[in-house]
Amino acid sequence: MELLPRSPGEFGSARYWDRFFRQRGQRPFEWYGAFPELCPVLLKYVRPRDKVLVVGCGNSELSEQMYDTGMCEDIVNIDISDAVIRQMQERSASKRPKMSYLQMDMLHMDFPDAHFQVALDKGTLDAILTDDEEVTLSKVDRMFAEISRVLQVGGRYLCVSLAQAHVLKKAVGYFSQEGWVVRVHEVATSGDKQQFVLPVFVYVMTKFRKIPGSALQILEICSEEQDKPLRLESTERLVEAVKDRQHYALLCSQLSKAPCGEQLSLDLCDKASGRPRYTLHVVDSPAVKPSRDNRFAIFIIPQGRETEWLFGTEEGRRQLAASAGFGRLVTVALHREQCYEGMASIQAELSGKVMELAPPGLPAQQQVPFLSVGGDIGVRTVWHCDTSPLSGEFVVEDVKGNDACYFRRLVFLSNKNVVQSEARLLAPKKRRKDKKKPGPAEPPMAIDKSYLCCEHHKAMVAGLCLLGSSDPLPGAPIAVLVVGLGGGSLPLFIHDYFPQAHVAVVEIDPSMLEVATRWFGFSQGDRMQVHIADGLDHVAKLAAEAPDQYDAIMFDVDSKDLTLGMSCPPPAFVEKPFLEKVKTILKPEGVFVLNLVCRDARLKESVLAILREVFPLLYARRIDEEVNEILFCQPSPKSRRDPVELTVLAQALEGSMQQLGHSWDSSYVLADMLQAITIL
Repeated sequence: MELLPRSPGEFGSARYWDRFFRQRGQRPFEWYGAFPELCPVLLKYVRPRDKVLVVGCGNSELSEQMYDTGMCEDIVNIDISDAVIRQMQERSASKRPKMSYLQMDMLHMDFPDAHFQVALDKGTLDAILTDDEEVTLSKVDRMFAEISRVLQVGGRYLCVSLAQAHVLKKAVGYFSQEGWVVRVHEVATSGDKQQFVLPVFVYVMTKFRKIPGSALQILEICSEEQDKPLRLESTERLVEAVKDRQHYALLCSQLSKAPCGEQLSLDLCDKASGRPRYTLHVVDSPAVKPSRDNRFAIFIIPQGRETEWLFGTEEGRRQLAASAGFGRLVTVALHREQCYEGMASIQAELSGKVMELAPPGLPAQQQVPFLSVGGDIGVRTVWHCDTSPLSGEFVVEDVKGNDACYFRRLVFLSNKNVVQSEARLLAPKKRRKDKKKPGPAEPPMAIDKSYLCCEHHKAMVAGLCLLGSSDPLPGAPIAVLVVGLGGGSLPLFIHDYFPQAHVAVVEIDPSMLEVATRWFGFSQGDRMQVHIADGLDHVAKLAAEAPDQYDAIMFDVDSKDLTLGMSCPPPAFVEKPFLEKVKTILKPEGVFVLNLVCRDARLKESVLAILREVFPLLYARRIDEEVNEILFCQPSPKSRRDPVELTVLAQALEGSMQQLGHSWDSSYVLADMLQAITIL
């Protein structure tokens, strides 16, 4: 403890360092790693004939090892502490005649201008820049100005640092504004892991003549596994890139010490673009008794299936890890904007990195299994990318699901973990035999309009059993209003299986009508009409025109504000004055069906309370393994039916629908949706 300064400001004091080195004696003190770790970077920027200045040398062996290995001999070491300079002079005088040690303040150096090709700083900047006080920043500016003065054009300032954000930003900002090229190297250290959890970095600032009026900045970052440095557009982005690497180092350190109670996640990015390539979740299973063969495994999630409950939720991943029988499982999701050659190439790419996430005590040479569903990485084909002023960026893609079935999806990239709309395809796409790139033509796979992929859509259709009609429902004329089009599968299904139904759809985003028509088989006609309008305004307009217009009203509209605890619908759609308007246009025996997605328990309870005030009869159907809850609201308490009666009605409805001559999927069972219905 006696070697630590009483305050950070003492790091710049000659008296403190004299005392430090006297008490420490002859033992070398290596800030941020030793020569073997730094050597790969030093070899890139230090040539044998260079004249090298080492500022704040202390009693580090770095200069001696550079000299002894032949990397460079013309080395001048300076330090503010007279005590350490005398120590080092005695240590090297007879062994290294071309190397010198001088007691000197680096803020006021005696060397002539352009005297050195390299200035090397190992931890000195970090020791000085301990705060953002004006006195400290002024001292750092003098240090930088002196280093700039004594370096030749083309000379390199190499600064070894832990890269605290304020230190990195100051160094990069100063030298990039002077027109220097700035490159940051991450160094792999093998020292005391308890002391150096954070990685060590070397800033390499190369001096160029400043061009008057030029705002060009060249900022780059690279690590040992990178062939080429990554160019970044701003100082802020460079600082963020360094923070990402520090976060990863902290995470690896945490995982190497003990099982993790909560699931940790991180992105591994593509080296060239800097975009996320893999998203990893680390899941520990305390109930699994570890043995030699079940301690650690990697699970590759097939492309397009990362949103499924088993892979896309904490509880699902926990269940996956337990069923796989491994103490630690790392799930790996693949990103749609990246290309993957196959399982073997992914395994080769990830093998080195995922071992850094291994549980404590795992042998370094332990073979770690890579798992997947069916042994492949799935299929994802992106057909269409676009941007809507209302919905933002979105994509239309085909993915391979269970049992070799293919599905088409609409995904908003602002919330890429949620599938906005989905439809099953009738046949898998055949690969082209020629090597020509596919043109802009439509994909050859047709939409299976008989199947609703979304479980909440199945529940919403099942809710039509609540309508008080004595006729078999599919043959009875009904008017249905659907707010929220998406891919159009819900209104299209009602249109096809209820031949007397007239369906009106309200969609605020005209881009969605184009997407539904071009990619999801949607079409308008005598019994299907789409209104491009705000759902709030359209319902208010209908309420002002006439009451009792619709047998069923369905809300399936998402919120664009992801900061809310409720992602469906937007809050304005469940305010009492608006719900009163919904009730106005609903027939007395009709049903209002609401898709509610709310993770905030208190907010959800307030929504339910408002619905009870407006609608005397309220049913709820939770969707298994999803956050969705489908609410069935009726304006008359006389419409109440018990679950047994609803199940009978659902079975009769299914029989009538199957007689229509349309294709029918046997896995679609309306009665199942109503067996778990509850009255609120």
